[in-house]
Amino acid sequence: MLSVLRAYVVNESPSLEKAAVDRCCAVIAKPWRNLKGARIERIAQRHHGDHLRITWTAQAWASKRPTGQLLVLGHYDTVYASGTLRKMPFRISGGKAYGPGTFDMKAGIVQALFAAETLQRLPAEDQPHKRIVFLWTSDEEIGSESSRKLIETEARRSDAVFVLEPSFGPRGALKTERKGVGEAELIAHGRASHAGLAPQDGINAIHEIARQIARLESWNDLRRGVTINAGTIQGGSRTNVIPEVARVQLDLRATTVADMRQLERRLHALKPELKGSRLEITGGFARAPLERKMSAALFIHAKALAAEMNLKLEECAVGGGSDGNFTAAAGVPTLDGLGAVGDGAHSSHEHILTKTMPQRAALLAALLHSA
Repeated sequence: MLSVLRAYVVNESPSLEKAAVDRCCAVIAKPWRNLKGARIERIAQRHHGDHLRITWTAQAWASKRPTGQLLVLGHYDTVYASGTLRKMPFRISGGKAYGPGTFDMKAGIVQALFAAETLQRLPAEDQPHKRIVFLWTSDEEIGSESSRKLIETEARRSDAVFVLEPSFGPRGALKTERKGVGEAELIAHGRASHAGLAPQDGINAIHEIARQIARLESWNDLRRGVTINAGTIQGGSRTNVIPEVARVQLDLRATTVADMRQLERRLHALKPELKGSRLEITGGFARAPLERKMSAALFIHAKALAAEMNLKLEECAVGGGSDGNFTAAAGVPTLDGLGAVGDGAHSSHEHILTKTMPQRAALLAALLHSA
């Protein structure tokens, strides 16, 4: 498993560097070709890396009609620019494997490969009756623009979705809830004037945007998981000019679909406070929340399977989104965080706990066998 992981990690795959991502795609696909009966497709993209879809039906069912479909979902792009390996090389030390993308989420893809190989080795009568689609995308870290439609299409064909994003914490908790995530831009339009000679003729767009930000801050409700963060702000040109335009970029998060929709309604209903000013609001939620009701039954089943392996499985709720948000919003049962156990995603100390890789592969194999 570590040999395959090394091959994946040393082929860097920054989301915005198509040539590098495509090279990594070819490397990732190679060991999957040993899976008998697998159909491997590179789904070409013009601006982003190609997506990789592996469709596998057990040999015992190849001549029959599968009884359904399961989707195993993940991504192989990373946030690290090409050349990061020079200062952050792949290495194994103290039971941990380090390197860019080890935890988020190339080790998860390795675990899925070994889970599939395990299922293939079962006696014919015990092999899964369902078609299994492994979908590895190239643009999750930048919003899944080119892969979203593909993900949602495959999800709607499936009975369940298993997301190989990293687990949470040292005990490898699965993610049964994820917040919905969005971005919005609020622009205040005023009227320019000389700040000294004719202040009465101006309408200060920065003052208007400041009042709106204070209003938005009051909407935060940490208990409910609703947050609005003013991340960047722009406005003005010189200190002696009353600014005509100011804008703020907002990060939006909500735990439930109902709260997401309410927040969007309130945002788009904002009214200006300064006479003569005007507001422009664009954007909203890009990923709906993954609510626990979409993952509860799968988690209970996974917990029981883990117990048979003498593993204790926990669950958690997290604030970040994943492609699992899309599949849950499509109405398909979704269990997230089935990937590697480790820490340090998107950081210089990103790593996985090597001893947990076979355990997680075994758990995924059991889920795919019994779902």
